[in-house]
Amino acid sequence: MAKILGLGGIFFLCKDVEATRAWYKSVLGMEIDEYGGASFSHAESGMQFPTGARTIWAPFKAGSDYFKPSGSDFMINLMVDDLDGMVERIRAEGGQLEGEPMIESYGKFAWVMDPDGRKIELWQPVESGLASEA
Repeated sequence: MAKILGLGGIFFLCKDVEATRAWYKSVLGMEIDEYGGASFSHAESGMQFPTGARTIWAPFKAGSDYFKPSGSDFMINLMVDDLDGMVERIRAEGGQLEGEPMIESYGKFAWVMDPDGRKIELWQPVESGLASEA
């Protein structure tokens, strides 16, 4: 039977494509490919987090404040291997977190706004062993 296997990509409009690419590259360390985007291997995240690596699809009720301070009607969640290291990188690049990082039973989280005002949620699944350290 035909079924959805996962999220195949995120495609979005932005005010200045080059500035947005540059921000994701410098602040978040994303490797931009020859097509102008980034590709993430499911195999790589699965090896790092055998049971934690996953893509979540979740509609939110209109009016939810979870995406604030963004005015966008969606948020991007990016899986990271070392949230503490990513927070250090963001701060070193002059980026500013939205709120304080937090730990949940399923991982560590931090938030930042991209140049177009989209909220980016950074998530480190629990299998790395770092979620219980903070």
